[in-house]
Order: sequence, then structure tokens, then C-alpha cells
Amino acid sequence: MVKVEVGVEGWARPYQKTLIEFFQGGGRKAYGVWHRKAGKDRVATFIEAALCFKKPGLYWHALPKYEDARKVIWDAITPDGKRLVDWTFPKEIIRKRLDHEMKIELVNGSIWQPVGADNYDSLVGAFPAHVTYSEYAIMNPQAREFLRPALAMNDGTELIITTPRGFNHAFDLWQYAKTRKEWYTSLLTVHDTNVMSQEALDEEKRSMPEELFRQEYECDWSAANVGSIFGRYIEAADKEGRVSDDVEYDPEGSPLEISSDIGRRHISAWWFWQPQVGGYQLVDYDEDSGLDAQEWIDRLQALIGDRKLKRIWLPHDAKAKTFNAQHSAVEQFLKYFGAAKIGISPKTTKDHSINAGRTVLPKCRFNATRCKAGLGALRAWAFEYDEIRKQYSKEPIQDWSTDASDAFCEGAKIMQQREVIKPKLDEAPRGLVVGANTVTLNEMWAMTKKKVSRY
Repeated sequence: MVKVEVGVEGWARPYQKTLIEFFQGGGRKAYGVWHRKAGKDRVATFIEAALCFKKPGLYWHALPKYEDARKVIWDAITPDGKRLVDWTFPKEIIRKRLDHEMKIELVNGSIWQPVGADNYDSLVGAFPAHVTYSEYAIMNPQAREFLRPALAMNDGTELIITTPRGFNHAFDLWQYAKTRKEWYTSLLTVHDTNVMSQEALDEEKRSMPEELFRQEYECDWSAANVGSIFGRYIEAADKEGRVSDDVEYDPEGSPLEISSDIGRRHISAWWFWQPQVGGYQLVDYDEDSGLDAQEWIDRLQALIGDRKLKRIWLPHDAKAKTFNAQHSAVEQFLKYFGAAKIGISPKTTKDHSINAGRTVLPKCRFNATRCKAGLGALRAWAFEYDEIRKQYSKEPIQDWSTDASDAFCEGAKIMQQREVIKPKLDEAPRGLVVGANTVTLNEMWAMTKKKVSRY
């Protein structure tokens, strides 16, 4: 049996020692909301190394994306000029090291590996002894939900480390963890740790948006999500009571319209819209990855149930073989739902799609429970802030929130051209007024036969 010394003297700060001692004492769940440059990942990898020798098993350090895992952990250099993995796992305790897989097998049989939460379905099936979720606030929350059962079955441990990103899934878990005696919780701002000089802080404050400084250094949950595209609209919907479990499908109202963003490798997302007088109800949302067209057809049929359906809107690129099947997604959906029930949303610029989303959001009501995952994505979708150029990106960040948000925008483009007309007293109800820029499948195929493209 290899004896491993896990002393923290000489490098660990007092607040880091408290977290380390929690796990050394048998603690199983911890949540650290710490400011930027507080040493979150360094202390987490130290904890992981110690746990590796306490209980042989599989240990993961998860980042929002796979490329983050390589950059932030595998290739990281500590302030004293050493590679983080070399400092954490000296060669004396390593049996095998695979750089291309970012995997280290230790002499006692434990395996330690940084992973990306963006491909969480590839992690399902393993039974980790520990998972660290780094930058959890910008991570797909489904990653933790998928891994929790395996971790519980293995009597494992977990550590969550992050800075805030508004009132999202990370905040919800933080509120829960604070009420549970089995959780260690710690929120530390830069004023609590005193690891940065006032001069350095002043420079940081001058060089970034005020909201970003409050998030990154003051751990302020209430700071507006920097670069958020729809965040303030969802916040307004919350405050105005438009996010509620009282939002239900009205059997006497307009039929459902379903907007989507589809793909086999990435998440496929589906929003269920019911136009109303003065706005729209979002009564359902569903997402998943790895399903083929037939599996989605079956799943959508089950979700629709006995509710009236007007049309399923597929994105303009659904004409390609998106699901890697013999027939395109369009052809497969046509076969099972019929031409009258399938449409192709118009191809537009990203700016137009985003503006459509911003236009309809103030008129939307959401079922709080069934649309929870989709609402989380809409809150998180953002433009990236470039700290070198001091400006936001022109395109939204491609992350876990993209597919749900794109699916919403596809629906918003259609709903902009839908209006439930309130009839005059002397008129019969006129129902839906349909805009001119939407395209049904029959129209699209007719244009294809004539070798004319509207896209």
C-alpha cells in the first residue's frame, strides 16, 4: 500500500484548508462559491488526489466543455510555474499517464481524469467515486442530474465550485445546499480572502463591465448575467407571474405549434406553443441528445397526446440528413405526421432570430415545471465578453444553452406572424391570422421541383 502525504502547509490558504479538512474528515458534498483567482481548481485537484488514495475508484474533474478541461486543468500552469497535474500527481504515484485522453492511472488503481460536461451522455454508465463540477453556473445542469444516480450508488463524493451567473440552476442548488447539514457551503468574495491588492482590484474594475466585476469578484448572484441575450426578459416574466404551473394547455383554444432545433450529436430541443389573444402560452418543453428521428416522432406523439396539433416546425436545415438516417428528418416527419402537420421555419440571420425572440418574449407565459430546462437555457444564453478587446462577441456562445434558445427563436419567428384576433361582438371568431413568410412542407417541395429556392 502506497503512503501518500497530503499536507497543505506552504501553499494552501486558510479558507482552502477548511474545505480540504471537510473532505479529509469524511465529508461528502461541498459547494464553494468563490471569486475569480481564489484557487478553486487547484484546491479541487488536491482534494481529488487525496481522495484517490482514500478510496480506489474513478475521479472526474468536470468543466463546462471538453476543451475547457484541457485548457484549465490538463495544460494549466500554477503561479509558481509548475504544471498543475504534475504538481498534484507527482510521477512517484503514477502508474500510467495518457496525454491524449487526459487520463492518469495511479499506483493504487485509481483513475483521475478531467472531463467535459458538454458531452455528458458519454459519461453515463460509469460509476465515479467523486466528481468536481467546476464553473457549475455555466455548465449544463443536466450533466449533474445524469451523474447523480451513479455517484449515489457508489457512495461517492462531489464538489461544486463556481462564481455566480445570475439566478440560474447554480443559485437554486446553492439555496438548497445551504439548508442541508450534510453540505459544506462557502461563499467568499475577494474582500473575504484578501488575496488581491486594492491596486489590482481597481485595475480589474476599470477593465470590465461593472456587472462582470460584481459576479466574478464579489460573488453577487443579483448582478445581471453579463452578455445575456434573453435574461432580463425571463426575469421580467418571473416578476410578472408569467412563469407558473397555472399555465396549462387550453382545450378550447388554438391548436399547438411545436418549434425545434434538431440534431443527433447535439441536443434536440422542442417548444410547445399555444397562441392566445394577446400572446402565447409555452405549455411544454423537451430536449435530449442521441435520439434518431423515429425516436423523436414517438416521443412527440406521446407528449402531444390528445391535444390538438396545428403544425410541427422543423428548422430550415432539417432538409439535410440531420439524424444520420437513410431519409432526411423532413421525410421521416412527413411520413408519420403528414404534410399538413409539418412546416419549415424560414431561414434568417441570427440577429433576426434573436430580435424575434425579444419581440415575443414579453407576450409569453411559461409552465414553470415542464419548461424549467428550457427557461434555464434562455436565462443562460449569452454573448461572450472579450476581456482583451473589451467588447461582446457578435455571435452567441455555443454551449449547452444554444439548442434550446435556437429552438425558441425558430418558434418566435413563426409566432411573430401569428395573431389570435379577438372577434368583435357581431363577428364569429376568426382564429389565427397566418403570416406570409412561413413555408409549409408542400410549398417547399413544390419550390424544389420547380428548382426555385426561397432560402
